[in-house]
Amino acid sequence: MGWEEKQVRGYPEFVQTAQRYHGRPIFALFCGDKDAEGRSWCPDCVTAEPVVRKELHNMPDESVFIYCLVGDRASWKDPNNEFRKNLKLTGVPTLLKYGTPQKLVEEECFKAELVRMLFTED
Repeated sequence: MGWEEKQVRGYPEFVQTAQRYHGRPIFALFCGDKDAEGRSWCPDCVTAEPVVRKELHNMPDESVFIYCLVGDRASWKDPNNEFRKNLKLTGVPTLLKYGTPQKLVEEECFKAELVRMLFTED
């Protein structure tokens, strides 16, 4: 069966997508917006994305991987940012298993073994 990927931008789109796949394992990677060349303003996101993508095949069957852009640097740094307030995100990149406390933040996303553990452990 495998897994599928959805790309979204902004909190409302993230919530809508997560609700659509309710009942399936949902993993989400939150990164800073990308410029016209496809490069994020967040250097850690640039480092983490290929590491996370290389481990996607370890997600359980039926999983949904949501790649979510959190906005530009200014909106991300706003303390009232919806991702900060509602999902309690403290940094980007953040990789999390939606609906659980399990998450990897910033440099933790650079470690393939930690990413693999997040994808494979209940």
